[in-house]
This record gives sequence, C-alpha cells and structure tokens, in this order.
Amino acid sequence: MPSIIFYALLSILLAGVPCLAADVLIIADAQLKPVMEATQGIRKTLRTSTRTYSPGEVKGALATVMLRENARLVIALGREALAEALTLSPTIPVIFGMVVTPPPVSRPNTAGFYMATPSSEYTELLKNHLPALKRVSIVASNAFLNILASDVSAPVNAHSVKNAAEFVSTIKRMTTSDAILLLPDSSVMTSTAMEEAYLFSFRQRIPLLGISERHVKEGALLALVVDMVNVGKVMGEYATRALKSGSVGQSPAAPPRKFELYLNLDTARKMRISIPDEVTRMARKTYP
Repeated sequence: MPSIIFYALLSILLAGVPCLAADVLIIADAQLKPVMEATQGIRKTLRTSTRTYSPGEVKGALATVMLRENARLVIALGREALAEALTLSPTIPVIFGMVVTPPPVSRPNTAGFYMATPSSEYTELLKNHLPALKRVSIVASNAFLNILASDVSAPVNAHSVKNAAEFVSTIKRMTTSDAILLLPDSSVMTSTAMEEAYLFSFRQRIPLLGISERHVKEGALLALVVDMVNVGKVMGEYATRALKSGSVGQSPAAPPRKFELYLNLDTARKMRISIPDEVTRMARKTYP
C-alpha cells in the first residue's frame, strides 16, 4: 500500500514538471540522408538544446510550437520548412539550408545557404588539375546560368535553353567542346534528356561534368557535391552567434564552402582522359 501511494504522488509531481525547452527548432524531414548529415554538422558547433519537427508537424502552427518550446531560433532545411519559417515574426532569427538555388527572401533576420555548386568551382578544378579540358560549355536555363555561372572567371561558353528538347539539341552541337558542365536545372535535365546527353558524351568522347554522385555512377566524368556536414557546421556557428546577439542580420543566401569530389575512372579511360594521382586521392569516391 505505501508503494502505491508513493508512485501516485510521484506521478502527480512529474505531471507538473514542464518538458525541457529547446532553444533551437530544426524544421526538416529527419529521414532524409542530407538532413541527417546537416543535423550532424549543426550539433558539432551548436552547443545548446535542439528539437526537430517535420514541416508537416508544424504546418500553420510554427509560432505556437515556438512558444510552447520556448525556442529562440529556427533552422529550416528545405523549401517547405523555409516557407513555414518565413511566417514567423521577424524578431525570431531564421537560418535556412537545403535549397538548391538561392530563394527570394525579403524577411529581415534571415540568413541561409544553398546547395548547388557554383560553376567557378568546376573551372578552378579543371584549371588546376585537368588543364587539357580547356573549352568548357555550360547548358541550362537562363535563370540557372545567372545564378550559378555568372561568377566564372575562366572562359566558358554558356548556352541558354528553355526546355529538355533544346537541352538535347544544344548538347549535340557541342562537338568542339572539351567538357560539358551541367547545372541542377530539373526543368531541362529530364531522364530522357540525360540519356541522350550520356550517349553523345561517349560517342564524341566529350565528358560530362555532373552535379551528383548519381551522375558519376551513370557515366559523368566527375561531380563536385556539397559537403552537407560542413554546411551544418557553418549553420551551427551562425546559430550560436545569433542566440547571443538575437539576430542573424539579412544577407543573400551563400554558396557552399566545401565540396566532395566523385570520379568515374572508367569514363576517363574510355575517353582517354589522364587523371592525375592527386585528383584520384582527392576523390571521396571513385567509380566503378
């Protein structure tokens, strides 16, 4: 009998104890691998309590969840998460990531990072390690060229296309290029268009420079892919400063700082492209 009374009293006392508050809410689909990697990075540099919610869990109610958690900052990963975060009062700092290209954001107290690799990273890699690939052509819609290829200092031939059919027909005219650089433009890079691009690439021995590890698996010579753990670390650093000052300011979305190289050595052999040993050592993974 005394033990029953003890546990009953303990239950009453615990019921009155509030849950531990989270200083930072992370809004993201926690099942996605890039989210896991970014979250891992965030927790390396952000030494405070966090709690993760999916965008669906906070849809239309993020401000209420913030109040309940007594949270002071939001990290939004993905466009759906960002859309929810932008509805918050501008007094709440918002840091976003996992968007392919910089979104238009006018909200104060908001900073973030996009995932796409700027073209200049590829041209620097070629200039420093694969100088034989001098004549580089870039194919994408005008919007993507303006965002990701406007900072290229090396001479490149940029080709603006409006749809997948133009993407394919334009690539097939690039018989004098040394390499063709792709941008993450899903409006023109359909699966059928990519099949045509790979066929042209191998027939003409003109390598594709892809945007993902999957592209390299499929036959692209190489790809520079954003290091999501590093992005998370930087976001954690931003969050740490914002929690101290109360603001992240307002600045355009920043590009990634660190990339992982994926390399297809079989493609290099078939196209008779010599890959220096140092480039192979730089690669996160080589195929096949």
